[in-house]
Order: sequence, then C-alpha cells, then structure tokens
Amino acid sequence: MVEIEDSEVSLIRPPVINIRAAKPRDLPELTEMIALLAKHHGDASASSQEQLERDLFGPVPWISALVAETGEGLIGYAILVPLYRAQDGARGMDLHHLFVRDGHRGHGVGQHLVNRARDTARSAGCGYLSVSAATGNVQAHRFYENMDFVPRPVTGMRYMQALA
Repeated sequence: MVEIEDSEVSLIRPPVINIRAAKPRDLPELTEMIALLAKHHGDASASSQEQLERDLFGPVPWISALVAETGEGLIGYAILVPLYRAQDGARGMDLHHLFVRDGHRGHGVGQHLVNRARDTARSAGCGYLSVSAATGNVQAHRFYENMDFVPRPVTGMRYMQALA
C-alpha cells in the first residue's frame, strides 16, 4: 500500500461546460466563431452581428442557436434551422452549423451540442435531425456516423434565384 500525502495530490478537473440557448449577450462571440468556421472551410464570412441578432432574436426568428460555455466564455455553438417534408407532413431540423474552438475539440463538446440539438428538435415536434458535411471532410463524416446519423445521398439539383 502506498501512502500519499494530500499535498502531493493535485486533482485537475475539466472545466464545467454548460450547453444552453444563445442569448443576445453571446452575439459578439457567436459572430467570431461563425467567421472561424467559415475560415476553416476556406470561405470568408459576410455575416454580421446585426444580421445574427435579427435572425436569432428579431420579430420573426429564423434560426435558433445553442452555445457551449465555460467560465472562460463560449467554446462552441450549433445553429438549427427548421425543415419540412410536406409529402410526409414531417417537421425536421437542420443542424446547419456545429463548431468547437481549437483546444476544446476531442473532449465531447460537439457531442453535447448534438445531443442538445436533438432535444431541441424533439421539443419542437421534429421527427428528424439532419446535417451535411463536405464530401472530403472525412473527420466530420466519422463524427456524425458515430453520433448515429445515417449517410444519405444527395440527389438532384438545387436551384437558387436571388431576390431583390
């Protein structure tokens, strides 16, 4: 038996992570993280804090967001957008963005955000949660498949028209 004095033992606890709905005070950090995710994918972010405020908290909220928070601030987020399959009368939710800051990846933060996204979708009466990942993003593919998402091929063309 080995005896260890209390002074020789240091317990390092991981930070407590709170997953919650975004609040207006989160807008600066959310806008920053959206830009970081865009940069990660080789894109430039044109999103502004004002646009995000309009879409999250305006008179007609268009999206919802979850944030992962520690005592140091926000370390991740998920953005959810409603979906609908009229032929089935089925509500769904698209996990439009999922992001965890460098230094916090690989510790379950993304899993917690996905789990809360599932709960949010269920609470909204949704029967499914969908997410997409770029074709070459194998790490994301593995992550989502490990979270019990089933890959489904995208078929057909999507057309878009700019509205003035």
